[in-house]
Amino acid sequence: MARKKRRFKGGEIPTSSMADIAFLLLIFFLVTTTIDTDKGLGIVLPAEGQELEIKKQNILNCLINSSGDVLLGGEPVAVKDIARIVKKRLQENPRLIISVKAHEKSQYKSYVKVIDQLKQANATRISIAETD
Repeated sequence: MARKKRRFKGGEIPTSSMADIAFLLLIFFLVTTTIDTDKGLGIVLPAEGQELEIKKQNILNCLINSSGDVLLGGEPVAVKDIARIVKKRLQENPRLIISVKAHEKSQYKSYVKVIDQLKQANATRISIAETD
């Protein structure tokens, strides 16, 4: 009997389960990847319609004009000095509420810097005033 010589074709890669493997890898990476969420400014807002009567001596007005300059209690103050001044005022009056009001054309960056300074001074009672 004559035998035919078989030619070796080489190994083939089975591609039938490639889609399953790709799907499993996709699911694995979607489940194990964490997405950092931006926390923003940590401010607790009161319930809607809640109004309290506050004595004027317990309010410290902080005004931000359109160019980013700050008036704290009616006096011009550099942004970097806000934390020191507010910390001193809070030691004198622990019930102090800081009312922050920004001009409608002021930059958001200036507003955030002021809020950051207030947070550094451990001011927990911050009121955000509406612009006219």
